[in-house]
Amino acid sequence: MTTPGTTPTTTADDDDARPGGRVDPHLWLEDVDGEDALSWVRERNAEALDRLGGGLHTTIRDEILEVLDSKDKIPAVGEAGGYLYNVWQDEDHERGLWRRTTLDSYRTPEPEWEVLLDLDALSEAEGVGWVWHGASILRPDCRRALVDLSRGGSDADVTREFDLGTLTFVDGGFERPEAKGGVSWIDAGTTWLTTDTGEGSTTTSGYPRQVRRWTRGTPLEEAPVVFEAEVTDLAVSAHHDRTPGFERDLVVRATDFYHQQVFLVGEDDALTRIEVPDSSEVGLHREWLLVELREDWELGGRTYAGGSLLAARLQPFLAGDRDVEVLFEPTPTSSLAASTWTRSHLVLTILEDVTDRVQVLTPTAAGWRRADVAPADLGAPTLGTVVLRAVDGIDSEDVWLTVTGFLTPSTFGRATIGPDGVVGEPEHLKAAPAFFDGSTHEVSQHRVASDDGTVVPYFLVRPRDAVSPVPTLLYGYGGFEISLRPSYSGGLGRAWLARGGAYALANIRGGGEYGPRWHQLALRENRHRAYEDFAAVARDLVDRGVTTPDRLGTQGGSNGGLLMGNMYTQYPELFGAVVCQVPLLDMRRYHLLLAGASWAAEYGDPDDPADWEFLQRWSPYHLVEPGRAYPPLLLTTSTRDDRVHPGHARKFAALLREAGADVTSYENIEGGHGGAATNAQAAHMSALAYTFLWQRLSR
Repeated sequence: MTTPGTTPTTTADDDDARPGGRVDPHLWLEDVDGEDALSWVRERNAEALDRLGGGLHTTIRDEILEVLDSKDKIPAVGEAGGYLYNVWQDEDHERGLWRRTTLDSYRTPEPEWEVLLDLDALSEAEGVGWVWHGASILRPDCRRALVDLSRGGSDADVTREFDLGTLTFVDGGFERPEAKGGVSWIDAGTTWLTTDTGEGSTTTSGYPRQVRRWTRGTPLEEAPVVFEAEVTDLAVSAHHDRTPGFERDLVVRATDFYHQQVFLVGEDDALTRIEVPDSSEVGLHREWLLVELREDWELGGRTYAGGSLLAARLQPFLAGDRDVEVLFEPTPTSSLAASTWTRSHLVLTILEDVTDRVQVLTPTAAGWRRADVAPADLGAPTLGTVVLRAVDGIDSEDVWLTVTGFLTPSTFGRATIGPDGVVGEPEHLKAAPAFFDGSTHEVSQHRVASDDGTVVPYFLVRPRDAVSPVPTLLYGYGGFEISLRPSYSGGLGRAWLARGGAYALANIRGGGEYGPRWHQLALRENRHRAYEDFAAVARDLVDRGVTTPDRLGTQGGSNGGLLMGNMYTQYPELFGAVVCQVPLLDMRRYHLLLAGASWAAEYGDPDDPADWEFLQRWSPYHLVEPGRAYPPLLLTTSTRDDRVHPGHARKFAALLREAGADVTSYENIEGGHGGAATNAQAAHMSALAYTFLWQRLSR
C-alpha cells in the first residue's frame, strides 16, 4: 500500500485495491502534485470549460460573485476588548482584510473600520496565497493576537504572533511552522502548542498527538510535553480558561471523532481526568460541569438517555459526588442543537422536528430556572433558523443573534438576557439585502418513509405558480452528526430559485437532526440507511408531482460527496444529473489518504475483513458497472484539499471515462476542503455546478 505524501505505484501489494484482487490502474492519480497527474487534471479542466463555459456560466458566475462581493452583506463580528473584529472579502480584497470597529460605529450604516492586516498585500509581499484561518486575542488587555494563515486554503496552517498596537507581526514572537495543529494563549509569555515537531509527534491521521507548554523565546521543539496521546488516536488539544476565580487549563485526548478524555491540568502538570463517558462532550463554565451524552449513561442507579444534557458542580463531582441535574432530555422528535453561556445564563437551541425553539436556563440556589423563547419573538420565520452566540461568556449577559430562512434574508443583532432569564428586545444591527425575489417561492416541510419504515423529514422550496414538473435540486449530507437547517443563500437564490427551480434539503440519518441516535442509526455497517433515506426523498419529490427523474438533480460534498457517489452508482434511475464535490469515493483506500484514517469510527476500517465486507457495498469506486446507464455527473475537487484527497475524484472520473459514462471533472488548484480560496474562485466553482444542472435538467 502507498502512504499519503509518497508517489503511488501499482505493485502486487496493491492487489486488494479493487474487488476480485485486481490492481487499481488509477493509483498514479493519487500523486497530488505529480506532473503526470496534474497534466491529466489540466486536460479534464479544459474539457470541463469547453462543456460548461460560455454565456450561462458567465452570467451565473457574475450573479454569485456579486452576492459574495456585496458591500451590503452582513459583516460577521466577534467582540474583544471593546472592539468588534471582522474578516472581509470583496472584489477589491480577494484574500480579505482583518479589521475592527466599535459597537457604536457598527450600529451606523457605514462603520469606520480600522484595517489590521491586509491579506492581499501580505500574499503579494510573501509570494504565498494566504487564506485566513482565524485569530486568538490575548485577553483581558487584548494587545496581542495569534493569527492563523493557510497556504491556499489547506487545513495545515501557520501561526504568527501579531501586535494589535503596532499592527505588525511580532519579531521573535510565537511562530508555528506550517502543520495541522495550533497555538492558544495561557498568558502573555506562555501558550499551549499542538503541532508537528518531528518524527513521532503526529497521529496516523496526521494531527498532533502531543500537548506542549511553550514559553516565549524557547524553540518549539524544546517546549516540554505535558501530554502525549497514542499514535492511533485522532488528535489532542489544550485550552486555558481565563474566567476570574475559575482559571484552569484543560487537555483533551480525542481517540476518534466520537470519543475523548478530558483532563484538568494541576500543579506540576499533573492531570486529573473528568470521569464521564468517553463518548460525551464536556463543557465547563465557572463552577459548573456540563455533560452532553451521545450514549446512555448509568449513574447512581439511574439511566440518563443519550442526547441528554446534564449539569453538576465541578468540584463536588471531582470529589466523587454524582449528583447531576438533567437540563435537557431528548424525545423521539427533539434534540439539542446548540448551547451557549453568557455570564449567568445557559441558552439552549432545541430542534423539534428540525424546527427551532429556544430556552434560557439560569442556575439559582433553588435549582435551574427555565424560560422559553418563541423564535417568532426573535424575528425568525416559521420554517427558519435562529443562531444564538454569547458575546462574552465571562463578563457579559449579551448574545449575538442571527435569524435566517430559505427565503428570508439573514438579520444580525444583539440582545441582553435579564436576571430572570427573559431575553430583552433584540437590537437589530444589520440585515442582508434580498439578493433575489423570495415571493416567487414557498417553503414547506414534508416527511417520507424510508425502506425500513423510518420517517425522514425534508424541506422543500418550490415556485408558487410553476407548472410541474420543475427542475429540482436535492441536497444532502447525512454524516458526522451534522444537522442541515434552513438558511438564506443569495447564490442559490439567484442561480437556481430565481430561474424557476425548486430546492429540497434532506434530513437523512447520519446527521444530527434528531440527536446522536439519528447519527448512530447510519454508522458503519448501517451506512446504507442514509442512502435509502435520500433515495426515499428523491422518490417522494416525484410522487408529489414536484418533478420527474429526468428533471431531478442532486448535489453534495465531502461526506455528501460519498452520498452522491452512492446515488450515482446505486440509484441512477432516480436522477437526471449528479454534482459530486470534494468527495470520498474509494472506501478501500480512504484511510490511507491524508486525514482519512480519522474517519474510521464513522465508516469502518477497510483493513478489517469484517468491515470491508460492508464497506465494499457502498464504496462507489467499486460499484461502477460497465454498460449500466448512469446520469450525467460533475465531479469537482481541489488540489490543495489536504483533508479529502483529490485522488478520490480523479480516479472516479478516470474509471467512468473508461466505462464511457457522461462525466465532467474539474479540479481547482487552491481552496482546500472548501474548494475555493477566494470569492472569485467560489463563484466560478458554484457556477460550474449550476450551469451543469441547468444544461442537464431544463431540456
